[in-house]
Amino acid sequence: MEQSRPMALLGGHLATGLADVTSDPAALDSEGFWAVAADFEGGLVCARFLDVRPIVDSGVPGAPWRGPRADSWSTSLDRLAYTDAVTRIREHIAAGEVYQANLCRVLSAPVGEGADVQALGGLLARHNPAPHAGVIRLPGHGVEVASASPELFLRRKGQDVTSSPIKGTGRTESDLLDKDHAENVMIVDLVRNDLNRVCDPGSVTVPDLCAVEKHPGLVHLVSTVRGRLRDGLGWPELLAATFPPGSVTGAPKRSALRIIAALETSARGPYCGGLGWVDADRDCGELAVGIRTFWIDRAEGLLKFGTGAGITWGSDPEREWWETELKAHRLLAIASTEVSGACREA
Repeated sequence: MEQSRPMALLGGHLATGLADVTSDPAALDSEGFWAVAADFEGGLVCARFLDVRPIVDSGVPGAPWRGPRADSWSTSLDRLAYTDAVTRIREHIAAGEVYQANLCRVLSAPVGEGADVQALGGLLARHNPAPHAGVIRLPGHGVEVASASPELFLRRKGQDVTSSPIKGTGRTESDLLDKDHAENVMIVDLVRNDLNRVCDPGSVTVPDLCAVEKHPGLVHLVSTVRGRLRDGLGWPELLAATFPPGSVTGAPKRSALRIIAALETSARGPYCGGLGWVDADRDCGELAVGIRTFWIDRAEGLLKFGTGAGITWGSDPEREWWETELKAHRLLAIASTEVSGACREA
């Protein structure tokens, strides 16, 4: 069946002809074109493909998407549980344990065996184009992901590294608050610290801070952090220093991870992980933060999608809940069999 064949749509290229699969990030510094899927909990799948060609014109035709009903979505944290968790994070902030933490919930809906992430990726590309969109289909290795990510996690060209964290979301620019700007600056500082662990001293800079970017139905605050990877270091060291992405964890990262692990009730999986490609022959690659991302869990027969918000002392619990709804609304409608932004609370 078509949906069982390994493939990837990444960086404007279609990759087929699976050759190797490994969890060793050192392979990314070897040879060939690799599709990379890293889940938030630390699992890494790197797949080398032999046939890689540019996508032209209308893209890659595929079977129609067979999505779930619009009213069949459930959530790992309902409104009350989510707003209570926001309050708990504010208590941790008041106690000086953390400055910011990203609180997420996972939405899920039943999906049939014929559902194909390549078809879903095509729908996303048409109705919600994103600069770092991608699809990876490796059914034999538990990876079936379609993403409309707007966020660059890591771009590497030789030893030059760039990260562009997003913090601050609204329907329009007027929705963005002082809290959003403060949150963005906090995460930029975290990303700077992460990159300083593996970059040449003095090479880490912030050429853009809190720029406004427009995306379908949303605006974001986006900053850019750059550095030069120290000689002798490669993908293993870079990923170890920066993963999971700071924009979807919090600051300080270790404290934020401990707090959200105690509050979230579902594994994030590919959501908030990393998704992208590495061309080892050309010594370059690009990984997106796995937001605006769907994945198929075949064991549970579910299509899943994550949504979240960054929590600071200035957060209002109800506003943060509605930010997660805003982020999910358009994409759930695209993935469902009829236009609807509603999701049923579990």
